[in-house]
Amino acid sequence: MKKITLKDIAAHFGVSVSTVSKAINDSHEISTDLKQRIQEFAKEHHYRPNHVALSLLKKSTKTIGVIVPNILNYFFTQVFYGIEQTANARGYGIISCISDESYLKECQTVDLLSSGTADGIIMSLSEDTQAKGNVEHLQDLIENQIPMVMFDRVSDDLDCDKIVVDDFEAGYKTTQHLLRTGCQKIAIITSIYNSSVGKLRVEGYKKALQENGKDFDEKRIVKVGRSDDLELLISLLIADKEIDGIIALDEMTAVDTLNILKMKGVDVPDQISIVGFTNGRLSKYVSPALSMVSQHGKYIGELAANILIDRIEYEGEMPFTTKLVKTTLIERESTRKLGTKSSKQLS
Repeated sequence: MKKITLKDIAAHFGVSVSTVSKAINDSHEISTDLKQRIQEFAKEHHYRPNHVALSLLKKSTKTIGVIVPNILNYFFTQVFYGIEQTANARGYGIISCISDESYLKECQTVDLLSSGTADGIIMSLSEDTQAKGNVEHLQDLIENQIPMVMFDRVSDDLDCDKIVVDDFEAGYKTTQHLLRTGCQKIAIITSIYNSSVGKLRVEGYKKALQENGKDFDEKRIVKVGRSDDLELLISLLIADKEIDGIIALDEMTAVDTLNILKMKGVDVPDQISIVGFTNGRLSKYVSPALSMVSQHGKYIGELAANILIDRIEYEGEMPFTTKLVKTTLIERESTRKLGTKSSKQLS
């Protein structure tokens, strides 16, 4: 049975959520009669007060909960850094949590942070949550007036502040760039195929192919699961000797792909150009240095922290906002220069 929320009680009495919260908290601002009726109704329906929602009327824990799906992804490390720097500057500490792409772990973490541990939450959805399409655990946060900012992987079903990367445009522009450098047969290698961001990048890739008169081939979308052998998948991919461009949708996959191609004697970028996502340290120091799409993770973290703290500290009504962050392609040695063509063929 779904637990009753402040919003449910407010709807029953035709009053605001704030009025219900004050009544349950025995505030002198609410009439004795209404306060008594609300308290009795809440007791009859086994309402359990959310300590964060109530504490916002009194005090602040000065703590922000942060939930990311994968700490090994350098993008999320950059976001963490931006959040921590900004939160500390404004007098807040952070509790860092990892869902490990698991819906169950995400639910458990949200439950922990919403039990009075943090004033608000900044989070990116796990791949498992997006695959299931179930965000009821987050709807409960909103109904209980717990501030939340979602970033990168967000849900359209939730009314809250959001920061999204223009992943469709990133996939589109990256593909266009490779086509302009002379690539004809471009593949995508993705370990985030169930996530919204992975899907949007592929859709942008498809649009670029279509606009340039190139056929889309499903076989050129290489989906890498946790237990899959990337070397085997790449071997199967380059068996098509016409493949001359690869877009890897995260940094580790881009680095691994580069190393596997080098081990197989493939010249990068002369035979195959590579572009990865997330401009981390690894991509700069491999040889050849990898061209990358920067999602500006530190900036996203700073923006998310400022939006959340503003909402925590502002006593009036604030409309929810959705910020769109553009990506930047950083060209390095793993892609051919504009106007050049491959001089070698895979043997």
